[in-house]
Amino acid sequence: MDFKDYYAVLGVSETASPEEIKKSYRKLARKYHPDVSKEDNADEKFKDLGEAYEVLKDPEKRGEYDQLRKHGPESDGSFQPPPGWQSQSGFGGGGYTEADSRQFSDFFEQMFGGGRGAGHSAGGGFRQNVRRRGEDVHARLSLFLEEVFHGSDKQVSFTVHEADGQGRIVARLKTLKVKIPAGMREGQHLRLKGQGSPGMGGGESGDLLIEIELAPHPLFSVEGRDVVVTIPITPWEAALGATITVPTVGSKVNVKVPKGTSSGRKLRLKGKGLPGKHLGDQLVTLQIAVPEQHSEEAEKLYEQLAEAEKAFDPRSKLHL
Repeated sequence: MDFKDYYAVLGVSETASPEEIKKSYRKLARKYHPDVSKEDNADEKFKDLGEAYEVLKDPEKRGEYDQLRKHGPESDGSFQPPPGWQSQSGFGGGGYTEADSRQFSDFFEQMFGGGRGAGHSAGGGFRQNVRRRGEDVHARLSLFLEEVFHGSDKQVSFTVHEADGQGRIVARLKTLKVKIPAGMREGQHLRLKGQGSPGMGGGESGDLLIEIELAPHPLFSVEGRDVVVTIPITPWEAALGATITVPTVGSKVNVKVPKGTSSGRKLRLKGKGLPGKHLGDQLVTLQIAVPEQHSEEAEKLYEQLAEAEKAFDPRSKLHL
């Protein structure tokens, strides 16, 4: 049996924090995901990443693995557990990996899988009289702002863990079509009951928890339920006042720029933010934009304006 160095697989040190392990796993999982990766052996690397993360994210499994790691592999790369080795953590105690694999390695199975964890018989199969709820599965879904605003139907792929015909725990890729309600916010979770990993011994299935992420938008940002946008205006629109067209997520609206507006002034468009029980607003920041080049006529007008308004000193309160 070959020894698996899970720290090397994830590219982290043995003292890495849970956050560092999680960050490295997500980065490498995106790189080697079979659906997008062009790397050689992406399937195998993705499987190894999922297995490594399954162990190192769990404090109990990680502690046991660290004890095993002290023994290390033989000179030929083979590995034998120390005499009397018996995992106390077992498999399926909680957590989720996105490993697109059908089965973990022999090393994982013998160290943490069948015959060693709670709910397994000595022969490697599940005890049918042990009833256990399936593990909840966590997935992340990135949405565009327009999808959050209007609501959408999305496909979500995730991995569940279940027992095969021989009682071994395997990972199976599952895809669902999910209706995303309008107004979901960054970091909110959508719970789909019973869509997680199957239970054991007649236990109910776990749930699928989908965490909403918001993809960056070229124009808008979001603060809570409010949508934020910066709109450029001309110096003469700021000085004289004007009515301008401002985009919102759902449409375009006409907005009145007050006479004498300074750069940075904020306007609030009620009810133009994210939908929900309490409608968000759209916050518009006005920013004065000056042409990079002026005509001779325009420069003369600016000179006349400077002379006419020479009493105005916007830096008077700086005590320069």
